[in-house]
Amino acid sequence: MAFFQRPIDSVALSSSPAFGTPLHPLPPTQQQRPPPPPAFKPSIQTILPILLPPPTLRPLAFRTFTKKYNLTLNSSALQALATCIGRHCGSGWREEGTGERVLEEVAKLWKAESGGVIVEDGAKLKGILKTLEGSMSGGRIGAAKTGSKLSRDSSFAFGNDSAVDLSDDVTARPSLESRHDSFGMSKLQVEEDDEHEEASKDPRAWLKVMSAFEQPRFTYDMDKKHFIQRTSKPSLFPPPSHKTALFRERYNVIQQRLLRNEAFQAPSFSSVSTTLTRTDTATAQQFYKITPVANLLGRGGTSHLLLGMLVIAPTGTLALNDSSGSISLDLQHAQPLQGEDSAYFCPGMIVLVDGVYEEDWSGAGSSGLGNSGGVGGTIGGRFLGFNIGGPPVEKRNVSLGVHLDTSDVGGGFGWTDFLGLGSERAVGARMRRLEQRLAGPESEHTSATRRKMVVLSEMTLDQPSALSALRKVCEQYAASDEPPMTFVLIGNFCSHASMAGAGTGSIEYKEIFNELAAVLSDFPSLLRTSTWVFVPGDNDPWVSAFSAGASAAVPRGGVPDIFTNRIKRAFATAKAEIGIAKKDGMDGEAVWTSNPTKLSLFGPAHEVTVFRDDIAGRFRRNAVRIGQATRQHNEDPPAAGSDTQEDFVMSGALPTTEDISQDDTQMTNGMGEQLRSTSHDGYTTAQAKKLILSLLPQSTLSPFPLATRPVHWDFAGALSLYPLPHTLILADAQSAPFAMTFEGCHVINPGRLVTGGGRRKKVQWCEYDLWTKRGTLMESSVG
Repeated sequence: MAFFQRPIDSVALSSSPAFGTPLHPLPPTQQQRPPPPPAFKPSIQTILPILLPPPTLRPLAFRTFTKKYNLTLNSSALQALATCIGRHCGSGWREEGTGERVLEEVAKLWKAESGGVIVEDGAKLKGILKTLEGSMSGGRIGAAKTGSKLSRDSSFAFGNDSAVDLSDDVTARPSLESRHDSFGMSKLQVEEDDEHEEASKDPRAWLKVMSAFEQPRFTYDMDKKHFIQRTSKPSLFPPPSHKTALFRERYNVIQQRLLRNEAFQAPSFSSVSTTLTRTDTATAQQFYKITPVANLLGRGGTSHLLLGMLVIAPTGTLALNDSSGSISLDLQHAQPLQGEDSAYFCPGMIVLVDGVYEEDWSGAGSSGLGNSGGVGGTIGGRFLGFNIGGPPVEKRNVSLGVHLDTSDVGGGFGWTDFLGLGSERAVGARMRRLEQRLAGPESEHTSATRRKMVVLSEMTLDQPSALSALRKVCEQYAASDEPPMTFVLIGNFCSHASMAGAGTGSIEYKEIFNELAAVLSDFPSLLRTSTWVFVPGDNDPWVSAFSAGASAAVPRGGVPDIFTNRIKRAFATAKAEIGIAKKDGMDGEAVWTSNPTKLSLFGPAHEVTVFRDDIAGRFRRNAVRIGQATRQHNEDPPAAGSDTQEDFVMSGALPTTEDISQDDTQMTNGMGEQLRSTSHDGYTTAQAKKLILSLLPQSTLSPFPLATRPVHWDFAGALSLYPLPHTLILADAQSAPFAMTFEGCHVINPGRLVTGGGRRKKVQWCEYDLWTKRGTLMESSVG
């Protein structure tokens, strides 16, 4: 019997369910087809989540956060980091190093977000972890994007809260590495070939005028030792608690600045603490220790060093207040630490006083406290001061923890964005490179004349001589090849308080600006290519309507738009004439800002503070007399050359008048020739030094009581001088012009625009170089 057989291949036949092959093989046509793809094929490496205990992660977190970034993790933040690393990095978090990279990125973003020294589990940390989760793939952080360009808008958004998107939308978020480029934490290089826009090549595009009402507001947290940005909305009518917070904030900032000074840090190899002593020989002092006022109780007859605010007590006597209490102060035998007649000491200023506490129990009760006893009350007795001086000034680089001469960075507030334009640590180096390329001496985009900023002060436009002086200054710069980058015109724009019954009403005030517009219209080239900044004075509206020329509350707003329409029309007419020739660069603009105001060029790389106030006269009127008993004792001075008069210097901690640089002080005329010095220059220089040594150590533009100089409580941060700006333009019409440098801060007083009388009237102004950050006093005749 024959069986039918089919031709078969050499494929082994099996009908076993384990192999799943059919009894008969498939046709050859069906065998050649490729197998279908699997239903699921993972495109990335699958990470198996693990439960990572926080104690296991603690050593690595301590090495990354504390040792490398000077941050402290609390237990809740460590638990959140352990959960995130265990979920997204898996079991290879230690061997592959993915856990350490995650901790690095969290620390960088926490610094960029101006977080505190203590990392806490809150909305900020959760937002940072969400940002990391959206950019992680296979336990690793996504690759950086290439081809990033530097733009003006994106650069000024660095370092603030809006730079990191903490929303839940992950798809609309850029990669983490591209954020690091914008934060300035990566090795970002500015690509010159990618910048073809004229705005990016003009340094004036990087000039930002910041009104006092637009600046970020910060408060110093004594517990976290860090500046925290206020999120509450400011008000012109705040609650009374903000008044006490105003003075507490000033004291805390100066105290933390003082304690970080080397002269006030206790050495680790010695536990002996000493106070200030007035000797001519070298002493064994190692450091200086500040004693709180409350700790003086029961320590009568001992020497101490106090830090506090000078105030006038309700009894009419002089007292010293700090955060712990108040003590009556006797300065009849006190001498200034910086030298005789070196600084003013007024109520409202925070000073250092060295002396002896004399305990007096009469009428004070058994506790030694006065009528307002208790914690923070007045202590019985008095403090007999022998030396008094302002706190030592801290340079800007030290405050920010950045050393420009080296690549080393230390402790400081470099990650704090004080201006809202990017912090020093985030974008400082990048902005300085951009400044070098666009505004440096070897720049192809900016000439030496273009780098100038012309500063004119006390422009009383109701006087014809002021308009003639302004015309003369404009003629000089209009004849140059390139006009200056910026003109700063500082009030008072009226010689009398406007709208205060002094003969200058709203109509007359508007007319003087119409005359100013007529003068500026004759120089269209300056209006088209320069930025004009107008800073008001106390005689300008609206504050002059109720102050009548007296001290008005600061900061104060700019001149209202109702008076400046004609000037805006002059700028619009000058821009319309640009159609005749080829347009080059940016259009000119007029900025009506507040008093005080801040000018920023290239973000944190260059900061200029402008303040219009007759502050020298206010210092003289409110200064406290010290050393009366010492002067009476020395009415019959000893023979010349004797060593009876003692001098004291706090080991370099407190500055002397010799520390102020005089190399930058010079006077030239309109032709650039240096003027001949007169015998009056010595007195002018001494008064300028005295003004600088009185103002800069206070870290504020208004170190006076509110009754002497009113301040809007919620906007007092705009008056802060911490960290020190690169340049301080202190427009004081009652003082002679000067330009001096102290502790890296260049202080300029341009003086009055027109001085003298009759045919001897002169025009004086200041020409400020934006690259060297130094000013030159200019002078010319009106005729």
